Amino acid sequence: MSSASSSLTEALRAVLLDPAEAAARDVHGRTEAAVLVPLYVADGELHAVFTRRRDDMRRHPGEISFPGGRRDEGEDDLRVTALREAEEEIGLPREAVQLLGALAPTPTVATNYAVYPYVGLIEPGREWTISAREVDAVLELRLTDLRAGHGRRRLLRRGVPFRTDVYAVGEQLIWGATARMVADLLDRVGPLLDRDAA
Repeated sequence: MSSASSSLTEALRAVLLDPAEAAARDVHGRTEAAVLVPLYVADGELHAVFTRRRDDMRRHPGEISFPGGRRDEGEDDLRVTALREAEEEIGLPREAVQLLGALAPTPTVATNYAVYPYVGLIEPGREWTISAREVDAVLELRLTDLRAGHGRRRLLRRGVPFRTDVYAVGEQLIWGATARMVADLLDRVGPLLDRDAA
């Protein structure tokens, strides 16, 4: 590991929640789930990896999210859930992820999930093997572009209009629980992005 990547790893660990501390936080939601927030550095910039769900999915169709899902029976540690789901959805091997910490757990409003996000560092330039059953595409977005794309919009969900925080990058629109996770991530790593831009 280069000294630059070692320094970034330590800087990220310092701003993220300890996984045990995150797991102990109480969050509203009937069903526990976990997501992996894969980060990598390319051309000196931090990127995050998302999935766009298929339009024919029963839950959250067509939405952009981090790879993840419900805890399976026998999974005592939600980090295992996050890593398993990332491997199943986008072909990211568990051993290719260096878990660094966690973000605050986040509830989903419509589906009543308590989602625990775990942040991991991966190597850039991966080939993705997507689960055709769940995933329409893998999106790799720069954190600086996500931050620049923050705003509030009026959206329509099941015929009900509402205003919410969103992150727009090109044609991609992130909202809901994933937008709340992105906000937490950007709050934590913002100083690192500013430092790298200086």
